[in-house]
Amino acid sequence: MSAAALLDPKHLIETFGTIGLLLIIFVESGVFPAPLPGDSLLFIAGLFSSTSAASNDPHLNLAVVVIGSFVCAVAGAQIGYWIGARFGTRLFRPDARFFKTEYLERSHAFFDRRGPGAVVLARFIPIVRTIVPIFAGMSSMSTRAFTTANVIGAAIWAAGISLLGYTLGTQIGADNVDKYLLPIVGVIIVLSLIPPALEYRRHR
Repeated sequence: MSAAALLDPKHLIETFGTIGLLLIIFVESGVFPAPLPGDSLLFIAGLFSSTSAASNDPHLNLAVVVIGSFVCAVAGAQIGYWIGARFGTRLFRPDARFFKTEYLERSHAFFDRRGPGAVVLARFIPIVRTIVPIFAGMSSMSTRAFTTANVIGAAIWAAGISLLGYTLGTQIGADNVDKYLLPIVGVIIVLSLIPPALEYRRHR
């Protein structure tokens, strides 16, 4: 499969269905930092949950999409946290070129100061949502604090975005899904870039 196909949420759902959706959400939530279209995929899955079984577009079960995405998002991040806690600190050495000990110390300070909020916010930033659980584990962030933030972030992100897609789908009608698909994906991409842009501006 080409890189373009991997980034096309409609193609992914048409090819792999709900199983593919849940697998991508699981992987992207903390298991492997791949540039996957989690935000737009959730939204499009919600849209396709509003279509009828007789339509030309895929039809997904809303309960399976919402609950399954939430569970996979939580599980993926928890595994990422465990990977960071179990193996992450072994990569850092004072004389390392990329994994310097000072970076680990900065990570500790960051999660001490903004841990739970960063875990929730990271859900809405591609790539970042994958590496934050790993860094949280490496930084010895409290398991209880991480799990609480993880569940809250997953509920807002996975369940919230897919339900937004479903709500819009019921408003525009199943026959109009294709007409609005590309603009919707474009808006989601732009919105996902706003948090890192604001953070960059704040540091500048």
